[in-house]
Amino acid sequence: MKKSLVALALMGAFGGAYAQSSVVIYGTLDTGIQKTTNTANSATQISKRDNNKLGFRGVEDLGNGLKALFHLEIRYEPDTGVIENTSRPLFQGQSRVGLQGSFGTIRAGRGLTAFQESTIAFEPWSGQPNVAGYMTNLQVAGYTSDPLGPAGNSANRFSNAVWWNSPVWNGFQLNVNVGSKEANGNPVIIGRGTAAAPQYPANSMASANPYSVSATYTQGPISAMIATERNAVETSLWAFAASYKPTTNLKLMGTIVKQDQGHTVAFNNDTDSWVLGLNYTSGPGKFLAGYGQKSPDGQLKTKQISVGYEYSLSARTYLYLDLANKKTPLTATATSDVNQKHYSLGIHHNF
Repeated sequence: MKKSLVALALMGAFGGAYAQSSVVIYGTLDTGIQKTTNTANSATQISKRDNNKLGFRGVEDLGNGLKALFHLEIRYEPDTGVIENTSRPLFQGQSRVGLQGSFGTIRAGRGLTAFQESTIAFEPWSGQPNVAGYMTNLQVAGYTSDPLGPAGNSANRFSNAVWWNSPVWNGFQLNVNVGSKEANGNPVIIGRGTAAAPQYPANSMASANPYSVSATYTQGPISAMIATERNAVETSLWAFAASYKPTTNLKLMGTIVKQDQGHTVAFNNDTDSWVLGLNYTSGPGKFLAGYGQKSPDGQLKTKQISVGYEYSLSARTYLYLDLANKKTPLTATATSDVNQKHYSLGIHHNF
């Protein structure tokens, strides 16, 4: 979209936004038909593969290499037009403002944690939260970055936080963010307490400042990431990921994650996971495939295999088909697993 048109559109809605030297409106529309067997709702339904979003980002040149920047992102449901999960904030995707210069980028507000943002590059479906993908379950070992957020809130972001992204030094970048202890409206978390005296009552403050750190490295066909994170209830996580492109058309990738819930879970508090995947591009088509496992202490493993295909109609629009098979326990105490099959067909458009 032309920047002049964007600035004009924002002039009335956001007041001073038109003074930015660069302002962009962008978004995603994704909708399709999906069916997943052996779930609470196994009916064929209108659904999505990716988050639908409407975003605004801008940069103002302050001179001497210093820039001010902002980023706002709304998420919504295209089939009904409502804000995504009505318990979520208006700017569910992110709402951050900051400065950029020779020191890197500093921002404050709400957004993906350093770990969650970095690991997307090593997931076959690029972090899209669809059933065939791995990001929301196996890729992060079932971990949540925001356990003290309101019920239904996105699990992979920090609110009331600050971020620092270093400059890139010979392919290496360090990403750090720290959240405050502010109460954000969480439901009761019993943890090591009891129903009468939960470890984290409703609307609790964090017991420690949550933090997230990732280091990424890219040199030629090789990329890698190492990350660690601790959330507001002191669950900790370590992750390692890498990818390799032997040709321009083929990308191989893998992730290993270990989660420790020892602060809130007395026994069987570790969860390990790993995911392997690939992307292969041939003309307008792109093949996606992956296999992964999640192994919680004292519980049955979750095993998933997925394949997908995308066909580009243009630089901004593609059709997709996803197929997946997952063996998973329905509850933490289940002694047998169920076999879930997932089918989806849809269209994805970026603007």
